[in-house]
Amino acid sequence: MKTYTNFDDIDNDLKRFKLERDIAWEELKLVKADFKEDLQPLNWLSTALKLTGKYSFIAIIRKWLFKK
Repeated sequence: MKTYTNFDDIDNDLKRFKLERDIAWEELKLVKADFKEDLQPLNWLSTALKLTGKYSFIAIIRKWLFKK
């Protein structure tokens, strides 16, 4: 535990703790916004299309390679 010798040290620590709390709160808001954006149906659709395209390409290459 820290021992304070004057009120200026206490005030400085309180200001620092408030700033740290405010920064953490803003980071939490960003995480919430990112999570909310990830749950949008349009993002699901784009992810599904990317995966479908990737696996379709692999299937076409396999079919072409094993056909020979």
